[in-house]
Amino acid sequence: MAVGWAGDNAVNDQIQDSVNDEVKRARRNVPSGESLQYCEECGEEIPEARRRALPGVRLCISCQEEADKEQKAVSLYNRRGSKESQLR
Repeated sequence: MAVGWAGDNAVNDQIQDSVNDEVKRARRNVPSGESLQYCEECGEEIPEARRRALPGVRLCISCQEEADKEQKAVSLYNRRGSKESQLR
């Protein structure tokens, strides 16, 4: 049972919204289309095996690892705030 302004299903709704947001973000980041032969960041050749394995790939492995690190640092921020604080 929720108290205050929050509805009875507020926690579940918020969890579902967070899951939906992450699914949308992941789908936006999935490469599609024709792969590049050369990395758009550093210009190094992208190996053919990588281009075949990931249709639409645009970055070499090194640049992709850096991009993943940056994305991870950004995704640690919970824009919805603490679930506990919103239910008080």
